Amino acid sequence: MASFLEESSAFSSALSQLAGKSVLVLGHRRPDGDCVGSQVALTRVLRSLGIDAKAVNNDPVPRTLQKFVGDTPFFRPDEVDGDHYVALTVDCADHKRVGDELAARFPTIFLNVDHHVSNDRYAEINFVLPEASATGEVLGKFFLDNELEIDSVTAEALYLGICTDTGQFCYSGTNASVFEVCRRLCEAGANPSSVAHELYEREKPGRIQLLQKFLASFRMEFEDRVCIGSIRGADYADTGTSPEDAENFVDYSRSLDGVDIGSLLEDRDGQIKGSLRAKDSRFRVDLLAKKFSGGGHTCAAGFNVEMELDEFYPEFVNAIGKHLERVKNGELAT
Repeated sequence: MASFLEESSAFSSALSQLAGKSVLVLGHRRPDGDCVGSQVALTRVLRSLGIDAKAVNNDPVPRTLQKFVGDTPFFRPDEVDGDHYVALTVDCADHKRVGDELAARFPTIFLNVDHHVSNDRYAEINFVLPEASATGEVLGKFFLDNELEIDSVTAEALYLGICTDTGQFCYSGTNASVFEVCRRLCEAGANPSSVAHELYEREKPGRIQLLQKFLASFRMEFEDRVCIGSIRGADYADTGTSPEDAENFVDYSRSLDGVDIGSLLEDRDGQIKGSLRAKDSRFRVDLLAKKFSGGGHTCAAGFNVEMELDEFYPEFVNAIGKHLERVKNGELAT
């Protein structure tokens, strides 16, 4: 297994500085599998070392991910009093991703563990490894390299993060090393069939109806090289769903033959959450998202803007056109 031996040693040293401290493990807003899995795993390993640690997220854990929390202390901001904690972040490309309240309460981040290429290394100690498929892979290798305790809940949480951020092991970042760390996690108690059941076999009728609306919204641009789908606030009300039910919908826009960039635009009362996906890293959708103060990975990124969807759409298409021209001219480094 290709590990991160130098970083693992430094990670162990960083954890030793947390002895006797009260620690919060923060994740990004609207947490996905890699975020929740990484928060759960790091919190549990810290507690196994005798460190008082809790996971805190601005938003609730999505329905399909709640099973993976187990007995891990996992809270919302209003359930944690005081500001005497040492704050750590996982899977957050920048400090503001934890949400305005948590960013204001904890302006200093001690430890930042992530794999986003756009991470701006905002903490006192940063472990940012863009070559990793998921933050769960980074933490998994750190734990294994340092022979830290990995119980079955921790193992399954890490496997969850890797499984979701590799698109069920289909994305380009999946390699032999990823499968090896997953093998080790299975030995520690992760159950792939259980993870798959929770993630992909508990669909609600309303989510399928929401998907129908999303698919019907597809607009093809730039000779069908770009597919843009949208969800409006009324769509959630009509189907009895919430934004968490749109998780992974953006992948459908990328899946069409001939499409290089797929996108989902969610319009929520004048605020748009954009998600971008590409089939090839040369399209650098993290740099496209950066034009709207977002970021992410070379093939998966996101952003938020304060604007109405119909007003934003032409600006978005124009930005994509300029971005594709830069790709054509070889101006974007991979």
